[in-house]
Amino acid sequence: MQAFIITIHLMIVVFMIGVVLLQKSEGGGLGMGGGAGFMSSRGTANLLTRATALLAAGFFVTSLLLSWYAGYVHRPASVIGQPAQTEPAGGTTPAPPTSGGILDSLKKTDEQQQNQTPAGPQVPKSQ
Repeated sequence: MQAFIITIHLMIVVFMIGVVLLQKSEGGGLGMGGGAGFMSSRGTANLLTRATALLAAGFFVTSLLLSWYAGYVHRPASVIGQPAQTEPAGGTTPAPPTSGGILDSLKKTDEQQQNQTPAGPQVPKSQ
């Protein structure tokens, strides 16, 4: 669905650029006024003006559809409502603390690391 709307959107952009470039210059905005132009009859100017308006409306509508679709499909989850679901690097999930909070759980983790036998020489720890 999104690829189809993007394709239509890009086709409208290319056609709109072409139609705008075909129009006759009416003013001397940058000192380049006048000139014969590619199509100089009044009927063709009205046709190009209407085509530009229709293509601009199509560009606006497809832009709105793309922004609506992007917001609808990729609806972000609330950061406040849900806790983060992350897994530690060790592969084991630590048990939630039963009492005391985060400091007690850190103390238990430190005690578990001290109870493991070291693989090599260690620096003496002061008491």
